[in-house]
Amino acid sequence: MNAKASLGIDPEELASCVACGLCLPHCPTFRVTGEEWASPRGRISAMRQIQDQGAAIDQAFLSSMDSCVQCRGCEPACPSGVPFGSMMEATQAALARERRIDWRRWGFRVLGYRRLLNLLSRVLAVVQRLRLVPSKRLGLPKIPLRQDRLRASGDDVWLFTGCVMDAWQRSTHAAVKRVVESAGVGVALPGSGAACCGALSLHAGLEDHARALAARTMGALAGSAPILVDSSGCGAVLKEYGMLVGTAEAEEFSERVMDVHEWLATRLDMLPPAGEQDQEATVAVHDPCHLRHVQRAHQSVAEVLARYATAVALDDDGLCCGAGGAYAAMQPELAASIRERKLEAIGRSGADIVASANPGCTIHLANAGVTVLHPLEIVDEMLGEILDQAADDDR
Repeated sequence: MNAKASLGIDPEELASCVACGLCLPHCPTFRVTGEEWASPRGRISAMRQIQDQGAAIDQAFLSSMDSCVQCRGCEPACPSGVPFGSMMEATQAALARERRIDWRRWGFRVLGYRRLLNLLSRVLAVVQRLRLVPSKRLGLPKIPLRQDRLRASGDDVWLFTGCVMDAWQRSTHAAVKRVVESAGVGVALPGSGAACCGALSLHAGLEDHARALAARTMGALAGSAPILVDSSGCGAVLKEYGMLVGTAEAEEFSERVMDVHEWLATRLDMLPPAGEQDQEATVAVHDPCHLRHVQRAHQSVAEVLARYATAVALDDDGLCCGAGGAYAAMQPELAASIRERKLEAIGRSGADIVASANPGCTIHLANAGVTVLHPLEIVDEMLGEILDQAADDDR
């Protein structure tokens, strides 16, 4: 590709970076490579060359943009408040328009059709068991052949279930639903209209598809009830529908969205008390990037876990694990190198189990041999033990 194109970035946003370099220690790709082209500062400089100076979009520019995890760890570190995430989304949208042939344009469309995704997932599960697909090299978890259906229990809150997580990790949704219900509320489940939040499409630059999915999701989660999300990547984009869609309705919708831990942290006294043995469990808390850097709600995970276990923070200041949605599949070598630093931090924690509130992170870390669960899977298991013990005491 050697075309000239406008990236469509707001000029004020593009000029806001003063190249101070305070973002560099927080950028996972710069930490791994040490190269300027793999840093937020370097990427913004390349964007300026394209948009302001009319430079050609060449392979070096594509490599620089595609190597970004879009973790947005640079944003909280930036004293100038550079909105790097929106600049990357605009750039990816411009590149998507240039790339006429891109598998993501078609592959991500499947995510909006729940029945088709479930069917393809079952086919993949069979292929996995026949050892006809290199699951480890592709970073795939073991796909379930069948899953139990989730059933609504009320209409106090919505539980957003999404696409890949519902097809591959529905048991996590089931555990989250049980924990929320233990706080005494009924959980409503969306129909097929909310089959996908659009996060993967947005990160790939497919803005029109992301907006179409957003419109469907908003229609499927109507009303005024809080919308609880147990995937940090989904929660981040749902909270930014106001920016994506650009309507007052979207702004009002986003105000209803909460990470499930964020919601539970204000209702801890409604949850069953912990047993004496529960506090003995030590759990290392991995902060998914979009929960820490975008939603700024990562502390809620530790607050909820601390009721039932000893929650240990990792000492890496929330550095990305390298999962990045589809990033680990698209950039396997960089993703693995980024993950090594996370594995070192986990090792230093001394914990035997890791909690992560994002499905991509749990898959990526588990592929490296880490015992990792969603935080509320851990809580759900402990609540089950508490209820079993109470039943034994009554007998």
